[in-house]
Amino acid sequence: MVEILQHIYEEDFLNFSYGARPYRSQHDALDAIYVAITQRKVSWILDADIRSFYDSLEHEWLLKFMEHRVADKRVLRLIRKFLNAGVSDEGKWSRAVVGTPQGAVISSLLANIYLHYSLDLWVKWWRNHHARGEVYIVRYSDDFVMGFQYQSDAVRFQVELRERMEKFGLELHGDKTRLIEFGRFAAENHKSRGDGKPESFDFLGFTHICSTRRKDGKFKLHRKTIGKRLRSKIKEVRQILQRNRHKTIREQGNWLRSVVLGHFNYYGVPGNREALDAFRTQVGHAWLRALRRRSHKGRGLTWERLQRWMMRWIPTARVQHPYPNQRLCV
Repeated sequence: MVEILQHIYEEDFLNFSYGARPYRSQHDALDAIYVAITQRKVSWILDADIRSFYDSLEHEWLLKFMEHRVADKRVLRLIRKFLNAGVSDEGKWSRAVVGTPQGAVISSLLANIYLHYSLDLWVKWWRNHHARGEVYIVRYSDDFVMGFQYQSDAVRFQVELRERMEKFGLELHGDKTRLIEFGRFAAENHKSRGDGKPESFDFLGFTHICSTRRKDGKFKLHRKTIGKRLRSKIKEVRQILQRNRHKTIREQGNWLRSVVLGHFNYYGVPGNREALDAFRTQVGHAWLRALRRRSHKGRGLTWERLQRWMMRWIPTARVQHPYPNQRLCV
C-alpha cells in the first residue's frame, strides 16, 4: 500500500517537502535552508514546531484529503482500518480516534499527505497572494523552518499559520515556535540596538548560528551538533560500555568504530569539525573509564596507551559532506 500511494503522491508533493520521500534525505533539507539563508533575501526565521503532530492527526480530515486523489473505495476503507487499528499498551487495547497507527510503516506517508493539504499547498498560495517579499520554507516531516525577507510578512504569517493549524486539529507549540531575526544583517542590527548576538535555531540535529568568515569578515552560516544531542549520545555510549566492559578489546573497538562512523556520517558537515573531535575525545574517555573498572589491574591503564588503541579502532574526525551549495546545485 505504501509503494502504491507513494507513486501517486510523489506527483503532487511540493519540492520543499523532504521527509519520508524517496531520494530525499535530511541533508537535502539542511542544504536547502542553508542556501536560502546564505544566497537569498532572508532576514527573519520562523522556527515552527507542531505539538504532538502524530498523535493529533484527525482521521476524517485525512480521509477527505485522500479522496481528492484516490477514488477506489476499497483502498479508502483499508486506510480507515489502519487508522482505527488502535493502540496496544501492556496487553490492553484502546481505540484510536486521532493520530496515525502505532509503529506502522504507512504512518510517515499519511503524515506527509495530511501536511501536504493542510500546510504545503496553503503556504504556496499564501506566498503568491500575500507576501511582499521573498518567502522560503523547508519541511522535513512535521519539522519545518521558514525564511522571510520582511518582518511584517513573518509576523502576519505566524498569526495566520496558527489559525490554519487549529482548523485541522493541530496546534503550534508555544514555547518551541519562535520568530527570530537571522541572516547576513542580523548581527549588525543587534549590535546597533545593543541586543547582543542574534539568536540561533535548531533543525534536524544541528544548531544554526550567525557567524563570520575569518578571511574577510563576511556573513557565514555556522552549523554545529546540537549540544543536547551530543551529550545524550555520549551518555548512551558510556552506559553501554559499562555494561559490556568485560568483552574483548576487539569487540569493544569494532562496536565503537561503528558508532563513531555513524555519528560522523551524519554530523560531518563543513564547519562542524570541532564538535566531531569533541565527540571522539569523549568516547575515548568513556572507553578508558570502562576499561579501568574491569579489574584492579585496569586501574593502571593510561590515556597514552588508550590513544594507540583509538588510532587502531576509532576513526579520526573528518568532513563527510560537501558544501550545501555544491550538492544542491547538482
